[in-house]
Amino acid sequence: MLNVFTLANGRLFQEEIASFDALTRVRPVWVDLDAPTAEEKEWIARHFGVTIPADAVDDDLEESARFYEEDNGELHIRSDFLIDDDRTPRNVRVAFILFRNVLFSVHAEDLPVFRLLRLRARRIPALIEDSKDVLLKLYDADAEYSADALEGIYDSLEQVSARVLKQDIDDTAAGEALGAIAREEDLNGRIRRNVMDTRRAISFMMRSRMLNAEQFEDARQILRDIDSLDSHTTFLFDKINFLMNATVGFININQNKIIKIFSVASVALLPPTLIASIYGMNFHAMPELDWVLGYPFALGLMLASVAAPFLYFRRKGWLR
Repeated sequence: MLNVFTLANGRLFQEEIASFDALTRVRPVWVDLDAPTAEEKEWIARHFGVTIPADAVDDDLEESARFYEEDNGELHIRSDFLIDDDRTPRNVRVAFILFRNVLFSVHAEDLPVFRLLRLRARRIPALIEDSKDVLLKLYDADAEYSADALEGIYDSLEQVSARVLKQDIDDTAAGEALGAIAREEDLNGRIRRNVMDTRRAISFMMRSRMLNAEQFEDARQILRDIDSLDSHTTFLFDKINFLMNATVGFININQNKIIKIFSVASVALLPPTLIASIYGMNFHAMPELDWVLGYPFALGLMLASVAAPFLYFRRKGWLR
């Protein structure tokens, strides 16, 4: 899908392009390619003179391929953007190309940060002035989206804490808690990676001296916002580790209760087993032959030998 955004009175206006002729009639400040086809890439090359690299959104890029400038003035930036939806949280690679005051963005799927910027740019006047503003506002919205995702992790972990620490938890509930904790740990790690990547991209823009004074100050503010998220991700990692250890500890306690039952039963059954063995080996004077009450006495002694350990264990509280 090929979308172009033109700037009028400080607001972005979106138009979906379906043909090459429609592309030639607009003067965009931002060209967004969402899972572009080969034909759409060819339109961009013909009209703007920009060749979209074949590996634009590949994940296995070398360090030198993430930020670089071509001889013709094209500025290439590769960044990761977070998606936190009902499916698996993930980071999506986006390729940015700045060329002749036009920002080109290439990605494989639609991103919440891009939708957020489009909504804001339509409602707030004078938010965008040029293509560099578009890129900065995308990174600003990305930092805010990461902060919202961190708030969601706080809420989710509070619910897990209520289940794990304030109630008797069985193995089924513990398994569900571990699953929820693992998901939040994965999301927290992706947020940390996302803000790290955003910090590197903004630092590159500041070092390249492509920003004016106002944009440079905006970039510094975005970096300060990102730095404030680091302490939250660190705290969440510690809390996740605590809840993980607590949940595993409760699972071990439940398993120990089961093992304790078998241990108590084994100890309690040892005396009657010994008595049965003694009476069974007495071939010269077998009680059941020499004494009429031999069998009842042996059975009663076995029952008494079972009851005595259980009464002792109950008194000690080992059967709770």
